[in-house]
Amino acid sequence: MAYFEWADDMEIDRGPIDDDHKNLVRLVNELHTATSAGRGHEVIEQIMGNLINYTKDHLEREEQIMAALHFPNLERHKQGHQQFAKKLNELQAKYEAGSITVPSQLSTVLRDWLSLHIRRSDKEIKVFLQRKEKLGKK
Repeated sequence: MAYFEWADDMEIDRGPIDDDHKNLVRLVNELHTATSAGRGHEVIEQIMGNLINYTKDHLEREEQIMAALHFPNLERHKQGHQQFAKKLNELQAKYEAGSITVPSQLSTVLRDWLSLHIRRSDKEIKVFLQRKEKLGKK
């Protein structure tokens, strides 16, 4: 059983947002597997770099998609993204300062944030898309 599993209730658009989220889940599991095997210090730099960069790229892509859809809660969503990016930067700085607990902290922070963010904030995108689709069919 994976540390963090994709679930149907996390589905947003059956497209680029979900693809990004699934890739982030895979990266979190990769990090957790390495840290659980005691190899966190060996792989953390590469995995952490990949996770942080991919997460930031995803947040930008998601915001671009929301802007193109004229999503009404874009600014609030962006604020949540900025706070999360700040947290990732803080963890990276802790790692660079020599903290050995960052690999496990990072996998926990990402798992928890992704799960909650997708199921709460990103769910608004799904609802918005469904409403838009219904209006388009009428």
